[in-house]
Amino acid sequence: MSVLRSWLFIPGDSEKKLGKADATGADALILDLEDSVAAENKPRARNLVAAFLRERPKDARTSQLWVRINPLDSGLALGDLAAVVAAAPDGIMLPKCTGPADILRVSHYLDALEAQAGVTAGAIRIVPVASETAAAPFTLGDYAGAKLDRLLGLTWGAEDLSTALGASTNQDPAGGWALTYRLVRSLTLLGAKAAGVQAIDTLYVDFRNEAGLRDTSRAARAEGFTGRLAIHPAQVAVINESFLPSAEEIAHARRVVAAFADAPGAGTVAIDGRMTDLPHLKQAQAILALTGTA
Repeated sequence: MSVLRSWLFIPGDSEKKLGKADATGADALILDLEDSVAAENKPRARNLVAAFLRERPKDARTSQLWVRINPLDSGLALGDLAAVVAAAPDGIMLPKCTGPADILRVSHYLDALEAQAGVTAGAIRIVPVASETAAAPFTLGDYAGAKLDRLLGLTWGAEDLSTALGASTNQDPAGGWALTYRLVRSLTLLGAKAAGVQAIDTLYVDFRNEAGLRDTSRAARAEGFTGRLAIHPAQVAVINESFLPSAEEIAHARRVVAAFADAPGAGTVAIDGRMTDLPHLKQAQAILALTGTA
């Protein structure tokens, strides 16, 4: 499966926003049944999201279509899944996930619902928001050995974690993430890489600040994140651009690959007076793979 850079939330109970979703250019749309939907609107949201999915067969979708269900402890999650699985979403985002056991539980639900609906077994993938409780960050290293075939990536969230901690803010005095949130963010990245899945950075909540979004998204990609959640359609193009290599990176990657091709069997080559070894070659190949030129 290709790397998904932009993950845009769409409130599942808003016909207006659902109607504009196809034009956003997001790699993945997250049709939300959780936080953006008031309790009294959740049944309607299920119906609207299921209809949205049915109207867009997999081979006609311009974006992947994911559904954020309600948490497992809400009493709503299984009903959410039952409402949408027959319409074949590409994936399920699981909020307030406490660890791999939650993923396994949702996987079992999906096994049964896919079989019942005639959906290809295992086709629906899962991304947990793996940091929204005080206990969840301690399990981020466990995904690597859990053998979760449906797991596509890991992401994190600062707002619900703040609530869980009783914190008055999640920012430091300079406006960046406070230490606890930087720690959770780093553990999410490490957990995703250890598990061999996509590492998805959290929201940039100030959707009017394009420069801030671009700078932090480019920094996230440089650290190893593969994509980012978005809260507004205006953020999609910036995220998509920021999670692609720059022209300079692509040019250097091509030089690295060419240098090793010219020296078959070599473990190191010299480029501009600097020694370049096999990890640099793998990094260069990964950069070119993102551009489709590997």
